[in-house]
Amino acid sequence: MIYIYNYKKIIVSSAIILPLALSAILYLKTINDIKALPESFNNVLIQSERVQIQDRFGEPLNKTYENKWNIHDIVELHEVPEFLINSFVLSEDKRFFKHDGIDWYARLAAVYLNLKNFRIVRGASTITEQVVRMINKRPRTLWSKWIEGWEAQLLEKIFTKSEILQFYLNQIPYASNRRGIVQAARYYFDRDLETLSPKEFLALVVLVRAPSRMDLYKDSEAVEQSISSLTQRLIEKDLIFKDQIYSINTQKLNLHNKPLSISAPHFIQQIKLITDTAHSGSNKLLTTLDSSLQSTVQLLLDNHLKNIESMNVYNGSVLVADHITGEILAWVVAGRYDNDIRGSFIDAVTVPRQPGSALKPLLYAMALEKGWTASTIIEDSPLTESIGHGLHSYQNYSRTFYGPVTLRQALANSLNIPAVKTLQYVGAEEYLKRLSDLGFDGLTNHPNFYGDSISLGNGEVSLYQLAQAYSTLANKGILKPFILVNNIHNNIQTRVYSEEASSLIANILSDSEARSLEFGDHSVLNFPIQTAVKTGTSSDYRDAWALGFNYKYTVGIWMGNLDQTPTDGLTGSTGPALLLRAVFNELTKNQDTKPLYLSPKLIRHDTCINMKNINDESCILHSEWYIKGTELLNTSPDQKTEKIHLRKPINGLHLAYNPRIPASSQSFEFLIQGVRDTDKVLWIIDGDPLEYAGGKYEWSLKKGSHLVSASVWRNDEKIAEIENTRFYVK
Repeated sequence: MIYIYNYKKIIVSSAIILPLALSAILYLKTINDIKALPESFNNVLIQSERVQIQDRFGEPLNKTYENKWNIHDIVELHEVPEFLINSFVLSEDKRFFKHDGIDWYARLAAVYLNLKNFRIVRGASTITEQVVRMINKRPRTLWSKWIEGWEAQLLEKIFTKSEILQFYLNQIPYASNRRGIVQAARYYFDRDLETLSPKEFLALVVLVRAPSRMDLYKDSEAVEQSISSLTQRLIEKDLIFKDQIYSINTQKLNLHNKPLSISAPHFIQQIKLITDTAHSGSNKLLTTLDSSLQSTVQLLLDNHLKNIESMNVYNGSVLVADHITGEILAWVVAGRYDNDIRGSFIDAVTVPRQPGSALKPLLYAMALEKGWTASTIIEDSPLTESIGHGLHSYQNYSRTFYGPVTLRQALANSLNIPAVKTLQYVGAEEYLKRLSDLGFDGLTNHPNFYGDSISLGNGEVSLYQLAQAYSTLANKGILKPFILVNNIHNNIQTRVYSEEASSLIANILSDSEARSLEFGDHSVLNFPIQTAVKTGTSSDYRDAWALGFNYKYTVGIWMGNLDQTPTDGLTGSTGPALLLRAVFNELTKNQDTKPLYLSPKLIRHDTCINMKNINDESCILHSEWYIKGTELLNTSPDQKTEKIHLRKPINGLHLAYNPRIPASSQSFEFLIQGVRDTDKVLWIIDGDPLEYAGGKYEWSLKKGSHLVSASVWRNDEKIAEIENTRFYVK
């Protein structure tokens, strides 16, 4: 009897202890698996994988549907139509406003129905539990369901029903990575919520039941059946009238998926390079871009490239900036990441290319500061200069030499030989230093590497750098670094050119009469509103440029092929210039325009450009703007300022006989720069002295290695000594 009693005691004890132990384990496991819940739904949204980059007006530029959360299309609960709210609550959680996070009636009904059918045919998740499931991701298991119920009750202690419902309606998943009712409405119908019909509202409701398989674009029949079933439930609850059934059932769901109209992928990439968006403290970043202008310029560029496709040009880019504020307004690259456009994935705004003549205004501005004037006479005549171990003969684009021209004419017509002579006056080292000050950080080689051709743009620069330099000229000579993010201003402003020189360059570049020699009287560069314009073309027609600025905007355009293949004769004036006009037309449309800034420090003065007395009948009178103190200077370049040095031959020069010309008829011109015609030069050629007037000597070619030196005398005084220079004739 004792044993039987003890056995019963053990059974009773086990029956008490075991459930208690299991309950304790369940309790501890539940407490351990419950995850923390947010104190604010905004804290949840900040965790979005990608910061939304917006244009200057708040329009999204990088709208993506791969985010963890919808941060683009948020709607307040009071803005959601009441019919849509009632339909969602009835369909997803009819006792939403009564339970505390768990609907026990629905759970019991679901268990009974699932057991009866031996499979899961119904769930019982409340809207609150669905919100919890979105916040705390878990595998879809019974244990997860258990934990989500407890977390749902905790969530309802933190937030009101309205806050939970608003979050739910904005974040509920749909097909194709859309989240929330606004994104779904735009994805399927391309309309906002308030414009949808009752049937379209119901479609949004039933589509959330199985977003992975229910998609109007793939299975509209299943959606129609679900809508019909939900309609009957709405009638039973008196949420719609019976006479609305026919209208809902017969109405067609007209799908219209509108693609994104704004495309600025390269601008967005640049934003990410310069801004730590991952730690910006916000899920939105306001930039300076104007999305409307961006789309317009994109269309203009793409269409223009199609129109000139016969010239074998496929790539292009446009940069638009407000040079007063320094803000980038448009950053456009042809193709918009189009696989059919070769190189469209490369940012042509930042890729270094040869600028050709587009650099010339930056050189002439230095010459004006150094003492030349807009009426300084520069000789446009045949010129041969050293390149490496050889010589190069410079030509103008038209192959025409104009003789004596003013600096204004030389720049306006983009003449090459005067530009080379201007570089010789300014100095290559000083010029490269100034380009560095302007932000051209890629021109780092020694001046000898570029030679005189740096005046014609043989270095490589980017459209961004070039537009920044032109904006400096437009901004009275002050470099104001471009900004891409709103409210992040760079207060470091540097004066690179004088106000007088920069505004005088602008005046020259806007002078249609001055450019008539090369471009004609009715050039495409003659804009209706005063605009400083300059084109550029690199060697072999690989790059074509057009840059300009008016009273407010600076625009830069590049066209070419990113694979380095040459175009079929595309130049700055035949390609980008026409697009430049179109862009400026858009910028100044419906605006009160103004002329270009002209410094009040400049002086208007009449002078004779043919070196005659102003009272002489043969005087060619010319009215020009001058920097104060230069208006009475001689209009010819001051030879005293030119450094005397041997230009031909250069050390290590290799010459060769032309086999088609008799050897006795072939010669080579020695040239010393800075020598006057009245100066005496004593040449020492292979040890033999020869005395001639002026800095030129025609030497008959002889095969072999040769050595030349010289001394220059003026008024019986030696003023220069030329050291030995070795050259070769083959």
